Amino acid sequence: MLEAFIYSAIIALIAGVVLPLLCRSKNARKASFGLSFLSSILLLAFAGIILYTGKEPAFPAIGFLPGLDFTLTADKLSAGFILLIAAVTSGVSIYSVEYVEHAKSEARKDLQASLTNLFILAMLMVVLAGNMIGFLVFWEIMSLSSLMLVLHDYTSEENKKAGLFYFIMTSLSTAFLFMGFISLFRLTGSAEFGPLDYPASDLTLPFLCLFTGFGIKAGLVPFHKWLPYAHPAAPSSISALMSGVMLKVAIYGFLRFLLSVSTPELWWGTLILIAGTLSAVLGVIYAVKESDIKRLLAYSSIENIGIIFTGIGLYLIFKLEGVESLALLSLAGACFHAFNHALFKSLLFLGAGSVVHATGTRNIEAFGGLVKRMPQTAALFLIGSVSIAGLPPTSGFVSEMMLFQAYFYSSELPDPLIKVLLIITLSVFALTSALAAALFVKLFGITFLALPRTKCAQGATEVPKPMLFGEAVPAAFCILSGLFSSRILALLGFDLGIPDMLLIGLILVGACGLVWIMVRNSGPSKTRISKETWGCGILAQHPTMEYTSTGFSEPLVVIFKKIYRTEISSTRTYSDTKGSIFKNGTARIHLIKFFEERLYIPVAYAVSLISSQVSRMQNGKLDTYVLYVFIAVLTLMTFTRYFA
Repeated sequence: MLEAFIYSAIIALIAGVVLPLLCRSKNARKASFGLSFLSSILLLAFAGIILYTGKEPAFPAIGFLPGLDFTLTADKLSAGFILLIAAVTSGVSIYSVEYVEHAKSEARKDLQASLTNLFILAMLMVVLAGNMIGFLVFWEIMSLSSLMLVLHDYTSEENKKAGLFYFIMTSLSTAFLFMGFISLFRLTGSAEFGPLDYPASDLTLPFLCLFTGFGIKAGLVPFHKWLPYAHPAAPSSISALMSGVMLKVAIYGFLRFLLSVSTPELWWGTLILIAGTLSAVLGVIYAVKESDIKRLLAYSSIENIGIIFTGIGLYLIFKLEGVESLALLSLAGACFHAFNHALFKSLLFLGAGSVVHATGTRNIEAFGGLVKRMPQTAALFLIGSVSIAGLPPTSGFVSEMMLFQAYFYSSELPDPLIKVLLIITLSVFALTSALAAALFVKLFGITFLALPRTKCAQGATEVPKPMLFGEAVPAAFCILSGLFSSRILALLGFDLGIPDMLLIGLILVGACGLVWIMVRNSGPSKTRISKETWGCGILAQHPTMEYTSTGFSEPLVVIFKKIYRTEISSTRTYSDTKGSIFKNGTARIHLIKFFEERLYIPVAYAVSLISSQVSRMQNGKLDTYVLYVFIAVLTLMTFTRYFA
């Protein structure tokens, strides 16, 4: 039965790829997304059975190359990530039925529907791959299909730049993965994934290559720069898949390697912990200053990927220090946060797509008052915001609480240096959580509350029902996986002493209901007096009196000016010669794009310079090329004689 579920899901996705290209019509696109929704239901059943029963289906090997077979495998680790893929795909499929119809041409609509199914299929096959060959093949299909979706509006200069960034970084990711897999193949003599019972010194090169390769794809700092470009350029439904699922596929690949190593080293865990902590805090700091709704969510993804890597780093450190209970708690927290982030970030990207569709802009400064014009979208977006901010009883609170618990109980470690490291990273982790809450207070408040700031916000209307239903699916998962988190983890075999969120949720609902009743019944029952908020003596509120996105972020921009490299400049003109009566002026705040301006661009210039020098060697003379061949053969013979 398990094999039937997975093969049926794969066939449904393949049909979803082909159908829009053969039958170019709206009904064909609807059927295509219907097939992807059907595949998500089949995958939910497949993953649920494996996670509950522990059964691992056996798939026959498929011939790929002489001596190399392509194999499929499924265990609890892969089943957990298949569950993640299915949960996000179900909502995105429903949402896309209506959302894809806003593309500029029929050809783009058909291509987007087809590529969406191909993207989902490739991510599924990466997780199912049983050896390095299949993993890399489907990894490339996943990368190329997502690249084409990022470049869906290829006439836009912004999209071209985003596509270039993404192409370069994903190519680097594949190159490092290839080097890592080649070094593993030389060590083990096999392309299959399996236990790595080798000294840690022999696995140092594979670890560094795979950490870099998967870190680039996951968006770890300083390899994160492609995310803030790719997400605003891609359709919102694709951003939900990229941030919600594709980044987690990279997490899956890294975990697949780490969990197979029998003797890791302590510095591995330290490196992962530091990289995760820096990514988390820098991601949220850069998100706070953003006024582009999709770029803000992209930086937030960097933060949450950092949280996941923080949990993985804690797992390795606790395991090597011999504290198995804390190691299990950290690993479970990291995996559960990966699942939760897939849910609430896909919900937020879908909600952002609805807001952009209704207003025609991604600029948060142009929003405001949308809660009255888009009440259902606002309610669903609020669920995602509360969850990602880590507030109870949502799923985001549970996974972050698990990591905080692991930190708090780490005082029993014997190594004082590790204790100091954990205290420092705990402090940064707490700062990250506080900034994340402030970030989504800003995002929800500036976008949905107060008065509309522009005509596009005033004219906004609620999006069609399929888009709302698509958002409701991950929203429901966010609530249910939070309320029943302790039961879900217990069913999976993790008895970690997690508080009963269902009871806490009922208490919170009861308390909020009681406060609402008290406020509603206070004061006169018939005659109610409405008082305007004080605004410099003006009785009626005006949108220009409201906090802006920039105004909300300005204190944090000042506090973290050493990170932002803030440059503030202003000009003033006066009506009098004494400079007493102000006439007009301008103010400008410039934030240096540190990693782009100080890391990527210098490297790009260096590569360009080297390339221009190398290109001079191509002078078109046959004698020169014969000399090159002679030197290459002589060098190879010398190397073989003395070093081989």
